[in-house]
Parts: sequence; structure tokens; C-alpha cells
Amino acid sequence: MHIRFDVPADPAYPGRVAAALSSVRLRKFGYIGAVLVAAGVIGFAVSRGFAWGEKISPLSLTLVLGGLLSMLYSPWVRLRARRRSGRYAVEGAYDITDDNIMMRSGSESGGIAWDGVTQVRDTPEFWILYVGRMPATVIPRHLMSREDAETLRAHMADRGLLQPR
Repeated sequence: MHIRFDVPADPAYPGRVAAALSSVRLRKFGYIGAVLVAAGVIGFAVSRGFAWGEKISPLSLTLVLGGLLSMLYSPWVRLRARRRSGRYAVEGAYDITDDNIMMRSGSESGGIAWDGVTQVRDTPEFWILYVGRMPATVIPRHLMSREDAETLRAHMADRGLLQPR
């Protein structure tokens, strides 16, 4: 297998990559926020039925507000990443073989051996490659030909990194 494609100098592309990588790490804040909001709402409901309820109302309000802030943290980080990363729009390229993934962006280049990739997560726009438990890079499907994308998908599925469709 030898797949090569270019990445144009699109100011929106680095932001989409940053959003995809950060969404993996920041998803837990949404879950934590939902739990805190639920606990706060339950606290409000319980406080209405008991005489000592006025004592836990401030705690319930704090839980709800903390939960809402936690739920808003992830979109805020993604928005900031998109804004900042627009300055990093440079041309690049991917060169993917049976052994490794080579990436070039501007004057920088780097690679990841397939043997080091532990899993691949499929998102609507990218494949997110993990080395250990950390997302290491993304492979954008929309910049590849349909045939190359299917070849790469089959290669990742054969290696046990991606579940076959």
C-alpha cells in the first residue's frame, strides 16, 4: 500500500484538526457537568420538601452552575483552538505505507510507525490515530480519493485497529 495526498493551506483545517483531537480529551467534562447539573436539580427538588432545604439550596445552585460551566468548557476550548490555529495554515502532505504514516506540514515532518498505533477512532471527518492512550495524529478522509480511503480502512481493519464496516 502506498497512499499519498496533499493538504492545502486552508485556514479552517488546523482548527478542525484541533477540535477533533480536543473533543476526545474533553468529552469527560460534558459527562461530569451533566452529573453535577442532575445532582443540583435533585438537590433543589429535595430541598423543597424539607424544612432544612433552605440550607442545601446554595449547594444545589453551586452544583448546577458548576455543571453548566463544565459542560461549556469543551466548546469553549474548541472555539479557542479554532481561532488560534488559523494562523498555522500551511501546505502539507501525507505519505502512508504498510509500515508508517509520514506527515509533512510546512518545513516540519514526522512519522508514526503502524506498529506503534494502538487504536484508530473513526469520526465523520477524520481517523484519529492513538499511540498508547493519547491521540497522536489525524488522517483526513475528505482529502483522499475514495479508493485510497477504502484501502486504508481495510489496512487498519486488518491490523485490528479499526472495526470493519
